[in-house]
Amino acid sequence: MRTVCACLMGVAVTLGCSAEAARTGAADNWPQFRGPTGDGKSPNVGLPLTWSETENIRWKTPIHGKGWSSPVVWDKQIWLTTATEDGKQRSAVCVDLDSGKIIHDRVVIEDPDPQFCHPMNSPASPTPVVEPGRVYVHFGSAGTACLDTASGKTLWERYDLECNHHRGAASSPIVFGNLLIVPYDGYDVQYIVAFDKLTGKTAWKRDREITSYKSTDGDVKKAYGTCQVIEVDGQQQLIAPSAEATIAYDPRTGDELWRVRHGGMNVSARPLYDGRQLILNTGAGGLKMLAVDPRGKGDITDKNILWKYGQVVPTRPSQILLGDLLFMVDDRGIGSCLDTRTQKQLWKERFAGDYSASPVYVDGRIYFFDQAGRTPVIKPGDKYELLADNKLGDGYMASPAIVGKAFILRSRTHLYRVEAP
Repeated sequence: MRTVCACLMGVAVTLGCSAEAARTGAADNWPQFRGPTGDGKSPNVGLPLTWSETENIRWKTPIHGKGWSSPVVWDKQIWLTTATEDGKQRSAVCVDLDSGKIIHDRVVIEDPDPQFCHPMNSPASPTPVVEPGRVYVHFGSAGTACLDTASGKTLWERYDLECNHHRGAASSPIVFGNLLIVPYDGYDVQYIVAFDKLTGKTAWKRDREITSYKSTDGDVKKAYGTCQVIEVDGQQQLIAPSAEATIAYDPRTGDELWRVRHGGMNVSARPLYDGRQLILNTGAGGLKMLAVDPRGKGDITDKNILWKYGQVVPTRPSQILLGDLLFMVDDRGIGSCLDTRTQKQLWKERFAGDYSASPVYVDGRIYFFDQAGRTPVIKPGDKYELLADNKLGDGYMASPAIVGKAFILRSRTHLYRVEAP
């Protein structure tokens, strides 16, 4: 049986990310969607295997409104966003990590005429980004703001970027240097923006310029992806998935480096890179999943696609990549493991329930979170091994955060700190 330890041999990028996370104190912070390295992996140890409403719960705090944004953590603060059901008020909430008490709860955006939001989505789905002294909250074209983490006051805000999200926004911002970068991939327009994170002014803006859409219907042009910055041969690349294509930009200038055409729409999974291959999902339709060699210029579709895969690939949850093994669960609850070198499916098992949240890897285990509040826990390897199956709360639409020896879990109505006594 091949275990994770065996398949991590030679994957310096994965190990390097964990080492860097530990060196920078990332084990104590979870600053963005999918954690410090953006891939759902944590170097922490000592987290609980099992929990319930009466086991390993340090605190439980109700969160008002409707919001699927994932919690982010810096020092002793947990930040998340929420909104009224109709989307007319959108709020930022700060919770004390130790006590679970709410520190700040303020309406950031008043939106008297909000766009339609599909019931599966929420008016507050993009995950914030937090760093020392500042938290950045994003609600699509309804607005973006930077708040002071001590006072909760607004430092800057932008409401002038137009985009018809059609079924609600979901792309999360990322921080790169002094830039806050976020895609606007809507029904009517598709572009990406870098704000100066200190002032909120536009540093650069680039239209997607995708001409290969299969229809003029704007519904096929939407995407919900979150960018990822990777380094290839000493050059940093901003990988920005969209409907129909994924485009790599110079993150400092917005200049396009390359693009790959793969079809699909509504893409939301965050890209994964192991130093050898860049793994992309295409959402609904298209190639489903593909691996790309990110060394190239211009349109690299015909020469840089390494492989394609289309069996039980998720459209909403992101995946976990450990060495050569890719672990995933599709929207309908089918978990599987793929050998990325051979593209052979090593196992497939049905988890009960539907999935939107992305899994995490920590302490030698992978945790999955479904919409009914269940968390199957597996031992990663080329054979399926279920370690636990937990139930808590009223369902997960948000992905978890990890800090110290604790999970920070957001259900539809509550925020939990799950930790052994």
